Amino acid sequence: MTHAIPYSVLDLSPVPEGSDAADAIANTLDLARHAEGWGYHRYWMAEHHNMPGIASAATAVLIGLVAAHTKTIRVGAGGIMLPNHAPLTVAEAFGTLATAFPDRIDLGLGRAPGGDGAVIRALRRDPMADSFPQDVVELQDYLGPPREGAAVRALPGEGTNVPIWMLGSSLFGAQLAAYLGLPYTFASHFAPGDLTQAAAIYREQFRPSASNDKPRFMLAVNVFAADDSAEAHYLRTTMQLAFARLRGGMPGKLPRPTHDLDAEISPAMRRMVDEALRVSAVGNLAEIREQLAGMIDTYRPDEVILTGQIHEHAARLRSFELAAEAMQSLPGQTA
Repeated sequence: MTHAIPYSVLDLSPVPEGSDAADAIANTLDLARHAEGWGYHRYWMAEHHNMPGIASAATAVLIGLVAAHTKTIRVGAGGIMLPNHAPLTVAEAFGTLATAFPDRIDLGLGRAPGGDGAVIRALRRDPMADSFPQDVVELQDYLGPPREGAAVRALPGEGTNVPIWMLGSSLFGAQLAAYLGLPYTFASHFAPGDLTQAAAIYREQFRPSASNDKPRFMLAVNVFAADDSAEAHYLRTTMQLAFARLRGGMPGKLPRPTHDLDAEISPAMRRMVDEALRVSAVGNLAEIREQLAGMIDTYRPDEVILTGQIHEHAARLRSFELAAEAMQSLPGQTA
């Protein structure tokens, strides 16, 4: 690598077993303050609903809290599930954030519901409606240059030009991001199947836009780092267990790690989980540095966003600290 690659945090504000949402929010604010000091570029949170183990449902509210408790790091959504909201309300929320915290707010957009059928009904969504591309364009218009005389304006919002990112785990998001000239983040941390093809399509089909003259691709990577390699693999079992329970229809709070994962989940489920979470760096500082460097060489991202569901807050802090050290030590990086 010959140029510095920004590295960022994706935080779901996890609620570990034995704690509650208040603890999760306090931990998020603490991690964000530390991440700013460790050189992380962005701090993103994601919209999920009806999940006992995730405290970031009201994503824009939490973004405001994080921005208020930090000074320079960019704060944003990775992402807002746009079908759950009217574009105007999203523009007003993020326009308000951008007005309060100028040039620090990002808006990543996803197409998934962030919940099941009951959640879709509770959000008053039409499950048959799919106007996502049109809604993205409408949202861009609200946040773009002031539109004097328009029947509806986002106030606050217009003129803030909040950077919009497209999120996706399929080829649809890659094509739409390319068509609209938006930066693109692939959900490789839990759905890596189409990663290589999506990145290629995005780069090949990208059309320059008013806000972006060239493609910008962000790779999402799980990181489980510890001073001891065996400890890192032990910490990772929390996310493996959580993912298995979610896929099995039993979401809960973030589980404690286990020394015997195979006693907890079946071999078939273990294979599915390990495939879904294969874009991961696990180990001590030297090991995660080598793994991150390999992924960067393979996928050539312009940025990486790191996540990792770890039960104990102190261990989670240490993992992100080691990940920052690893990123800073890569060739071309500047601390």
